[in-house]
Amino acid sequence: MLVSLTVGKVDAGVTVLLTPDKRLIEFPSILLPPDISSGSIVDINVARNKASEAQAERAFRSLQDSILSSFGADTPSPPVLRCRNATQTSVVLEWDPIHLATADLISLALYRNGQKAGNIPKPLSMHTTKISGLAVDTEYTFHLVLRTTAGTFASQRVTVRTHKMTDLSGITITMGILPAIVKEGLTAAVERIGAKIVDGVRIDTTHFVTTEGRGIQWEKANEMNIPVVRPEWVDACERGGRILGVTKFYLDAARVGPGSYETPVSATAPSPVPKQPEQQQKDLPPQPPAAEPAAATATAPSGAEAKEQGDDVESSPSDSEEEQEEDADRDEEKTAVQNEYKVLGDERSQAELASRPKQPTVEEDDDDEGSNGDEDRKGSADKKGAEKDTGKKSPGDGSSFQDVAL
Repeated sequence: MLVSLTVGKVDAGVTVLLTPDKRLIEFPSILLPPDISSGSIVDINVARNKASEAQAERAFRSLQDSILSSFGADTPSPPVLRCRNATQTSVVLEWDPIHLATADLISLALYRNGQKAGNIPKPLSMHTTKISGLAVDTEYTFHLVLRTTAGTFASQRVTVRTHKMTDLSGITITMGILPAIVKEGLTAAVERIGAKIVDGVRIDTTHFVTTEGRGIQWEKANEMNIPVVRPEWVDACERGGRILGVTKFYLDAARVGPGSYETPVSATAPSPVPKQPEQQQKDLPPQPPAAEPAAATATAPSGAEAKEQGDDVESSPSDSEEEQEEDADRDEEKTAVQNEYKVLGDERSQAELASRPKQPTVEEDDDDEGSNGDEDRKGSADKKGAEKDTGKKSPGDGSSFQDVAL
């Protein structure tokens, strides 16, 4: 088909062509002859290339087939879930490696009794998980849900029932450092109760039994928070016919009595037991009786007696000069207090005697002049005291002990 077109405007990239009916067509300038200008007429022959069309169609079909064979032939597979171990309060689940084909992973979630329990961390490398804190003798249902760019795939549902307290088949033990005789006895006891022994610490290991707190497996058990117990715990479970707590059987716990697996130790001298305070006091040598302090009463010892006591205290032997000086100071203070109490007692006695009324007495005649003279002097002194006290109140009348002048 031949078409004649008139060149309108020529630019570096696009040339405007005009059709006979005055329509504008933008045409690439590179496809036109180089010597054209505005007003030139060009003839363009338009034809269909069927051979090229067929070749392009074959190339396109081949590309589609290769894409389908590479990305559309295989699809992701649903996870395959199963129970690995169950105890009284926990369940260990495991599944096969996830097959994603050519799809990309979005998430892998675990569901318990139809409700989402959480996402599995690192699902491409982790193939097991442990669910703890379950109820004893209770049935649970678990399943996995895999989400990918190619769709969502769910696993089959797995029903697990936790064990009763008398069911010991779920106990999985990893042995640490043990003597040969202890290891043999432990192996026999584990077989009798129906438990299992595995090599190495795993996710389904329930207890780590050892007599020494060292080694790589012991460190791994501590990192995974697995109880580290002594062999006596297995014997106790066997005797009780049920699983027992591990608090009293921890490796670092205090032992109540000798265990059945303890190895004999060489006889050594017993370590000295610290004595109680009462026993220490009993073992001390008898000390000489100390002088009892004199009671602070109104009838204090006289100055001579206090001086003799002070001399006795000062003459007593002491450990050092400072102790002698302290003893002397205490004795002086004690003597001063006793003398003060004595003075106060004497003054109070005098005040009470002065406040008492004089009682009339019948005096017998005495022919002795010396005695008569004494009585006359006494009578005159009493009269003078009475005259002197007529205008003055006695200190003992209504006065307290504090009102008496010292």
